[in-house]
Parts: sequence; C-alpha cells; structure tokens
Amino acid sequence: MTRRADGESPVARQILLLQVGVVVVLVVTAVALAAWDTRRDLRDAAREQATAVARSVADSPFVRQEVRASDPTAELQPFAEEVRRDTGTDFVVVMSTDRVRWTHPDPTQIGRTFVGEVGDAPGGAVFTQVYAGTLGPSVRAVVPVVDDGTVVALVAVGITVDRLDQRLVEDLPGIGLAAGATLLAGLLGAWLIARRLRRQTHGLGEREITRMYEYYRAVLGAVREGLLLVDSDQRVALVNEEATRLLALPDDVEGRSLAELGLPPGLVAAVQDRDTVADQTFVLGSQVLVLSTSPAYWDQAEVGAVVTVRDRTELQAVTGELALVRGLTDSLRAQNHEAANRLHTIVSLVEMGRPEQAVEFATAELQVAQDLADELVSAVEEPVLAALLLGKTAQAAERGIQLDIEGELPADLPVSPRDLVTLVGNLVDNAFDAVADTRSDRPQRVRVGLAGDARHLRVEVDDSGPGIPEADREHVLDRGWSSKADAGRGLGLAIVAQVVSHHGGELRVADSPLGGARFTVALDEATPRPAGAAS
Repeated sequence: MTRRADGESPVARQILLLQVGVVVVLVVTAVALAAWDTRRDLRDAAREQATAVARSVADSPFVRQEVRASDPTAELQPFAEEVRRDTGTDFVVVMSTDRVRWTHPDPTQIGRTFVGEVGDAPGGAVFTQVYAGTLGPSVRAVVPVVDDGTVVALVAVGITVDRLDQRLVEDLPGIGLAAGATLLAGLLGAWLIARRLRRQTHGLGEREITRMYEYYRAVLGAVREGLLLVDSDQRVALVNEEATRLLALPDDVEGRSLAELGLPPGLVAAVQDRDTVADQTFVLGSQVLVLSTSPAYWDQAEVGAVVTVRDRTELQAVTGELALVRGLTDSLRAQNHEAANRLHTIVSLVEMGRPEQAVEFATAELQVAQDLADELVSAVEEPVLAALLLGKTAQAAERGIQLDIEGELPADLPVSPRDLVTLVGNLVDNAFDAVADTRSDRPQRVRVGLAGDARHLRVEVDDSGPGIPEADREHVLDRGWSSKADAGRGLGLAIVAQVVSHHGGELRVADSPLGGARFTVALDEATPRPAGAAS
C-alpha cells in the first residue's frame, strides 16, 4: 500500500464531508422555504378570513340600518366587538364613507379618521392590503356597505401580523421535526455511501488514486509482457496493449466477462477456480503463448486475478528446428554406431583372411542404404522432405518402430518446404509417441502416405498406437490438448492445425487400419505461400 501524502484525506472522508455539507444546506434551505411558504399561506388565509368577515358584517341588515342612525356608534360598537371576538380577528371597524370611525377595539379611536387606504371600496369594490395601523401591521380587508345600490358605509376587518407570526411559531416544531428526520436520513445515507466508497477505494486519497492510475498505466504500457487484470466477478478490469495484441482482444474488452473472450479454456478455468497456473503453453491463432495466472489479494482478501502473457512464437519455431536438427543428429549418431559395428566386422573379416566375405558384406550393406535413399529420393522429389523422412527412418529403426513410406510427391507443391516439414514432422513425431505407448505384444508400426501435385497435397499418417477415443476427437486439435499429462505436450497437433487452416485445408482424425489413429491432411486448391514464410 502506498503512503498517504501529508494532509491528504481519504476520498471517502472527503465525499462524506461534502455530502454532509450538501445535506445540511438542502435541509436548511428546505426549512427556510417551508417557513416562507407557511407564512405566505397564513397571510393568504388571513386575507380570505378578513374579507369573509367584512362581507358578512357589510351584508348584515342590522348594519345597513344603524349606519343611517344619528348615533351609529351606540349600537354598532357592541356588535362589532362581538363579531371580532367570535371570528378571532383583531379589529372590526365600521366607518363612514369619508373614513370616520364609528367602531374600534380602542374606544379612544372612535370618531377619528381610519388609518390606512380604502382603495376602490367607496366605489363598491373589495380592497385588501397589509398596512401598519394603530394596532400595528395587519392584513386587512375593506368592504362597502351598500343600501339600495348606494355605498352608505365601509367595514374594515383586520388580523395583525403578530398574530400570524405567532401561528407560524406554533407550526415550526412540526417543520423542525420533519427537517430533523430528513437531515438524519440524509446523514445516514451519506455515511453508508462513504463507508462503501471507503471499502472500494481502500481508504486512499484522490492524489494517491490519481498517482496509482497514472503509474500503473505507465507500467502496463512499458512492460514487454501482456498483463490482464480480472476482478472477483471474472470481468476484465485492466489490460495493457501487449495483452490486447497477443490475445487478439477487442477494444472494448474492459468490463467484459473473461469467458466470452475466446481465451484458452484451461486459463479461464484456472481464474474461475482461483488456481495458480505457471507458464502453461497454449497455441492461439498463429502464436504460441506462455500464460500464467495467480489470484490477487488486498489486505488478505482476494480481489481478482492477474494473468501474464508472453510470446513464445519465435522461440517455439527455433525450438522446433532445433528438435529437428537433434533428431537428425540422433539418427546420424545411430547410423554412425551401426557403421562402426559394420566396419569392425569388415576389418575382422580381413584380419581373419576372408577378404571375399568382407567385400561381399560391405557391398550388401552399402546396397541396402543406397536402395533406401534412392527409393525415398525417387518417391519424394522435395529434397528437404526427403531428408526429413530419411532421418525419421533412421530414428524409427533406432526406436524399434517399423516406418513405411508410401506414395510419391513432386517437387512443385502448394506449400513451402518449411510448412511441409512442419506438417509431416509433427504428425510423424506424434505417431512415434503414440506407438511408444502400445503393449509389448503389439507391433510398433507407423505408415506415411503421400500424394499430391502443384495444386493438391494429401498426407496420411497411421499408427498402431492406442488410438484416440471418439469423445476426445473434438478436442484433439484444441490449444495444448494432449492425452498425456506432461507439461508442454499437445502443441504439435495444434501447430499442424494452424498450418492447415492457414492454407484453407482440412485436418481429419479417424481410426487407422493399423489399430491406432489416422491423421489426414488435405490441401485442395491451396495458394502456395512465399518461400520462407512463417508457418
């Protein structure tokens, strides 16, 4: 784990503080808006109440009658006060059209001019406003008293703002309780999010995350090996360009499941089973790759897997050529051993005074070797393939295997000599390995059948080995498949399949008349490759 920079807080803590600040601001704003909305609703309700009370008083026949009396105050003052008390308003004022009060909660204000505006009330309209009168700021409504179509008086009803503010204060506990519940829910949600984020970011700060991302990206791009990081759900979390190239991955590989990328089944199974796989060789497309996988841990908890990929294509080609040279060397060594034995026999015959028998013996041995070489050269005009088969004949003789070569091949073939050696050499080696597993009472036989011309090639390799079960034939050409458990086995057939596929041919597996398996390569209407091209 990297060391956190001085003064740097984890991203989760910063997000928590930011969310707490946002929640507090939102709740405070919501409370302020709720209070303002409640205050507005209270004033609207007070205006409607004042208007309704004023209309009721103005429409009263008693009021219309008393406003025409010589002393309206005598009867209207008790009436107005009773209405004020019953309706919960703060004042009910009945006045003349020239705004002289006839009633008022404060008797000393009777006879004085009404403080405030009356608007269009003298003309028969209803007028409302918020105005600071003798009782302080109030929401008031002024309604005309109409008798026989004539405005004979005015009625003003008001509710003080102090009373409305008192009602608002009474509503604040409910608003505060709702705000507190909202704030608590918001803080709890922020804490849960921060906890999850802290777990996912491992408590790192933003500069640490940025630095790790930049450095890891730089490292992934600089290493010569392919790196593939898989999360705990077997989805690709990170991949470098080398892995994308070697594994032929799509551009949108990140976030996709490992099982849908066409990777070797053994590798996918190892990642899914949380196994550690070291340096397993697979054939993928035209490349021979070495793949390794191991689980990835953070604080003793498994978080996924790391897959490394190395290109072994050129090394495999060199190794194949080296194996061919070694095979030829072993064949020459075996021939040299046999030649030494025959030479000692000839010298001994001469020393024994039997030169005629020595000459006869030497001539016969030379004739056998020459006949074999002449037979191969005459049947196989391609010199590289003829040399390979001659070496395989000596190798078979050394291992006690009967190798039969049938058919003919011209020099002009639809494949390059290198591809031809790859095809025949790997198939014959596979047959040699197969007959080595046969029982001691069964003959060890391998047959190579050759046929072709400038446009066609057909190679059949039969063996007397144990054969390939029907259930395994569909997997026999898979990457790295082998009937044996030895590491590195199974690449020969996969390489043969690559060459055949490259030339648009067909590779079939069937039962052999010899008792083992028959591998048939058919290249029809193939296009010859440039000489020296890689297979």
